[in-house]
Amino acid sequence: MTFKKYLWPAVGGLTIALSAWLLYKELRGLSLDDLWVSLAAIPKTHWCLAAASSLVAYWALAGYDRIALMHLGRKIDWFFITVCSFTTYALSHNIGASVVSGAVVRYRAYSTRGMTPAEIGVLIAMCSFTFILGTLMLIGIILVIEPEVIARFGDLIPVEASAALGYFLLVLIGLYVVASFMKLKPLTLRLSKLGSVNIVYPAPRVVLPQLLIAPIELIGAAGIIYFALPEAGNPGYMVVLGIFLVSFSAALLSHAPGGLGVLELVFVMGLPDMNPADVIAALLVFRLFYLIIPFVMALVVIFVFERSQFRRDEPLDIQRAKHQEKA
Repeated sequence: MTFKKYLWPAVGGLTIALSAWLLYKELRGLSLDDLWVSLAAIPKTHWCLAAASSLVAYWALAGYDRIALMHLGRKIDWFFITVCSFTTYALSHNIGASVVSGAVVRYRAYSTRGMTPAEIGVLIAMCSFTFILGTLMLIGIILVIEPEVIARFGDLIPVEASAALGYFLLVLIGLYVVASFMKLKPLTLRLSKLGSVNIVYPAPRVVLPQLLIAPIELIGAAGIIYFALPEAGNPGYMVVLGIFLVSFSAALLSHAPGGLGVLELVFVMGLPDMNPADVIAALLVFRLFYLIIPFVMALVVIFVFERSQFRRDEPLDIQRAKHQEKA
């Protein structure tokens, strides 16, 4: 437990240090004045479109929890799900180790609605899988439409094989959908602390929303960066989306808080034809709308929630004494 406690912070710290060093080599000639000019050059309409893209992304994130609850057969009011999902992702995106930090928030919230630890574990796994599913589907679509995007990250695979990889990913997604119609038998796992967990293959009414909600969230998040980039040298939305999928996935895997340094490094490398100051400025807009503002709002939500829980858990005699003092 002690090893696990320090593992992810250490991984995140090392990732930030390495990314910062590589990013410094890429941006040695960049000044704060250049960055300010790039920020000031973003049109007001594009600021509004970036903000709207952030709202779309967080609206779709609430759908992750709703889909998981649908899979579990649990009915919880939409407002609670939305607030819980928003708070979870706003914190986990900024803190890093999203599976761990998101689990803490979800357990605290959903346990007040009578959900068991096993159910919450399935919910967390389902949300993570929905994200992976949406990412793989969009990567497959992009590789089919824009196979040259892979060349922006070096000679990982030949460009000619990019489209083939895209079709392969889409076939895997198709098999996942087909299997949902086959009504496969559930798999029962017996866990010592969490009890028995039935792993049920998602039904079509769960799978089809997964294929809609996850891509919408990623499309909205990438839209923040796209609208903040200038037209000069802009390779188009599909390429920006592809680079975003790579950078955001790398940021999550790195466990670096907020993907600090990782997002910037991947985007600067993926957009070599654009002014680095414009790229960094667009990522600052992304961090403002997708990370910083939601993070501040999430802290307020947690404070209000914990305050209400504390008051509810107070002994009855203390509550009466306080009421009498006010009277």
